[in-house]
Amino acid sequence: METAPGLARARRMQGSCRPTGGARSARREDGTAMRDDSLVARLVAQARDGDKQAWDAIVVRYAPLIWSICRRYQLDRCDADDVGQSVWLRLVDQLEFIREPAALPGWIATTTRRECGRLVTAARRREAFGSGLDAEDIPDGHPDEAEVEVLMAERNAALREAFGALPIPCQRLLALLIADPPVPYADISTELGIAVGSIGPSRARCLDRVRRHPAVAALINADPADGGDTREQPVGR
Repeated sequence: METAPGLARARRMQGSCRPTGGARSARREDGTAMRDDSLVARLVAQARDGDKQAWDAIVVRYAPLIWSICRRYQLDRCDADDVGQSVWLRLVDQLEFIREPAALPGWIATTTRRECGRLVTAARRREAFGSGLDAEDIPDGHPDEAEVEVLMAERNAALREAFGALPIPCQRLLALLIADPPVPYADISTELGIAVGSIGPSRARCLDRVRRHPAVAALINADPADGGDTREQPVGR
């Protein structure tokens, strides 16, 4: 299969932008294994075979996770772009070696924090004319925060997928119901051409569709996975 253009471009850029440091575990930072996510596993397998659409889907799914971590480190837009590029370039290198694709969100979160830490360290060293902390001395963040970041990324990706699969009337209704500032029911009735009294029941039916979507149902029904601390194990090889 022809190599996906996105992957090819990323590989060409590695000559001048390749990040340093080795990849770490694709496990959650609290030591527990990520749940088996067949969608993520399928996307990784397809992207590994050169499927550009699968690679783009991975980027769209987890770019918000990278940006949320960059914001926590108070990086500006330019530095955040550099971090994102480094994370995706490193992932290109690791795709063919990933043994646990469902653990990908944890790997992305860990790699992003390390890239942010390196940028912060470099800035401090410049300000202090050569003195400062090593990147390894900057904390990656509390384990609870890392867990929340990964779970939020999974939840948001599942909700976007479920929302996109809804019928257009449901999408319009839910969009109006969550608008800020809130839209009065009378205005929703006029906009959608439905009775005010049917808005509540229609919302319930639409939300039930969201809950029954496979991506959301998998999150709702996922059981906590057991496992030891494997943070020092490589992603592959």
